[in-house]
Amino acid sequence: MENTGCQENKCRTYNSYSLAFKLQVINEVEKGELTYQQAQERYGIRGKSAVLLWLRKHGRLDWSISPKKETKPASDMKKKAPNKQIRELEKRIKQLQQEKEILHIAIDTADEMFGTEIRKKYLPLSRQRAAEQKGASESEAPSE
Repeated sequence: MENTGCQENKCRTYNSYSLAFKLQVINEVEKGELTYQQAQERYGIRGKSAVLLWLRKHGRLDWSISPKKETKPASDMKKKAPNKQIRELEKRIKQLQQEKEILHIAIDTADEMFGTEIRKKYLPLSRQRAAEQKGASESEAPSE
């Protein structure tokens, strides 16, 4: 075996990686534990774009190259790891729930101050239809 200047199990060729190994690396990158460059460095993967090619081929996220001429915000240009997206969405949900609560308090306050009923009270459709049918049948019945 020739000495290529690489430590054992640190330097490999593209064809020597098993699918299981590739999927393990892809999983770590997509979870946000490593960037694809860090994965290359940690596992001694040669080739500047090997991991990126694996991500495009086997990954769950969109790792395709977007045209440089498109004007997208920087946050959209980089795909976020699913765990990071989930945390951001949960944070956004909490913020929206707080805003909703503030609006409900404002409506209640306005109702009390001005004696209005801004918030509409809806009956469920089944009750509303039943009430309409009852009213219609009472008006059609002959009176004695």
